Amino acid sequence: MKALYYTGNKSFEVQDADIVPLQAGEVRLKVAYCGVCGTDVHIYHGNMDQRVRIPQVIGHEVSAEIAELGEGVTGWQVGDRVAVRPLQPGAEHPSDYGQNHIGRNLKFIGIDTSGGMQQYWNVPAHTLHRLPNLLSLEIGALIEPLAVACHDVRLGELQAGESVVVIGGGPIGMLIALVAQHKGARVLISEVNPSRLELAESLGLTAVNPLEADLVAAVEEFTEGAMADLVFEVSGVQAGVNSMTQLPRARGRIVMVAIHAQPKSVDLFRFFWRELRLIGARVYEPQDFEEAIALAASGELPLDKLITQVAPLAEAQSVFETIDSNPAGMKYLLACQ
Repeated sequence: MKALYYTGNKSFEVQDADIVPLQAGEVRLKVAYCGVCGTDVHIYHGNMDQRVRIPQVIGHEVSAEIAELGEGVTGWQVGDRVAVRPLQPGAEHPSDYGQNHIGRNLKFIGIDTSGGMQQYWNVPAHTLHRLPNLLSLEIGALIEPLAVACHDVRLGELQAGESVVVIGGGPIGMLIALVAQHKGARVLISEVNPSRLELAESLGLTAVNPLEADLVAAVEEFTEGAMADLVFEVSGVQAGVNSMTQLPRARGRIVMVAIHAQPKSVDLFRFFWRELRLIGARVYEPQDFEEAIALAASGELPLDKLITQVAPLAEAQSVFETIDSNPAGMKYLLACQ
């Protein structure tokens, strides 16, 4: 088979690879599409070389068909169409408190172990979620990031009719905005890229460029003075952290979605003064995948408009270079067959 290997130094190579024998409890997937995640881009930049084992196949936003079942696997058949929830919980630590999706010994499949940017991929059967036949496999590759958005919105305890601000209009921010809008919220998205602002407005979202307008004043106008019930910080930059505490109402909620690898300055006085709540949100749980699949299958979210490019596996190097040079892009998919 063909597999795409990250070889370090911003380089990917398609190589011939042997199909790995199945272990008990695993399935072999014929990978249809693998989306390029922001984490994959971090790997491409060399920021995770201490974690990945070079050369390594990466990728975790996968849609596929089952090609073969390992020993002991039940409830699945060859040909079933699936999305993958790429989490391999390890031994539970006492501090995990039953939350194995964020456990201390969790391995993220496609980062800590071999990923989906290959023609055939072995994964534990417990990671699979069934895709309905009416859902295209291209959209199926968006289920994993959509599940992130469903998880974030769920942890934010969103109620219909609430006012929501999403700071950062990249793929995850846009998906959070769409899920919140679908659940009955009024949504304003803060984004600096003109193309992403235009896309947000075309999707029925109120969009503001904080470099050109006063974001606090814009939210005040948007909410008729009430300010936001719920704020999502998805930008990952200090300016977003500065804004997030200025936008909520009294006892408002802030969901931290972005990965801030280095400590940031936070206005803790605002948490005291307005009795704010800060909620961390990481990855997803099985129910978030099921909600994402149901939402995608309903056709009520314009997910097709978020796909910027579909390219063959052999053009992956060019895709990663394009992502670097074109920050306006949204979701890039690799066609693995």
